[in-house]
Amino acid sequence: MVTGGASGIGAAIVQRLAEEGAHVVLFDRNETTARATAETCGAGVRVAVVDLTDFARLGRLIAETGPFDIAVNNAGIDQHAFFTDTSEEDWRRLLAINLEAAFAVTKAVLPAMQKSRFGRIVNIGSEAGRLGSRGGAVYAAAKGGLIAFTKSIALENARYGITANSILPGPINTPLLREAVAAGGEKLLKVMENATLLRRLGRAEEVAAAVAFIASREAGYVTGETLGVSGGMGISQA
Repeated sequence: MVTGGASGIGAAIVQRLAEEGAHVVLFDRNETTARATAETCGAGVRVAVVDLTDFARLGRLIAETGPFDIAVNNAGIDQHAFFTDTSEEDWRRLLAINLEAAFAVTKAVLPAMQKSRFGRIVNIGSEAGRLGSRGGAVYAAAKGGLIAFTKSIALENARYGITANSILPGPINTPLLREAVAAGGEKLLKVMENATLLRRLGRAEEVAAAVAFIASREAGYVTGETLGVSGGMGISQA
């Protein structure tokens, strides 16, 4: 299962896993885009339409469409505003989608994984979770929490043969990023590119390739790790 799989990084992950032979259920609230992505990716992809903050419905859909060997918590939203301009409603929404939805998914998929003694939890975080974010304090806090949550799940579930790892994208060329650049101008694009050692935006397919490896049986000895797919962003700002 892949949350937020209708577009951007999520769609690339769905596509790559389907190409690797996985049967994928794409969880997203945008039915039109989700079904278009599923059609592009082939017959092995199904769609579950759900608001990921409706944890009760999310749990029911996972029970109905699972069990799952692989769970990719990809869904996320950002809000560009200084913390003093962020309302309680704003931060609760950011935490619900970026962090608590991963709690709900993981809680729902783990019992079957524990029973089968195999599972892959892959959480898509952000370098903001390690570096902080000017104008994105709550988003960064949620992604930082996701890193710690992932390590804790790895610690608790190694005895069942379940791995849990985080992948941290940097600036990736997605529709959402292009919208931000359209609003902020070419200067914002240069800032993003210059924040990386490679001086370019990443591609969604590069994140998907990392997910495909971490989700594979070949990565059975990798757990509790945090992998940056960010063009060296983590050390570029060191």
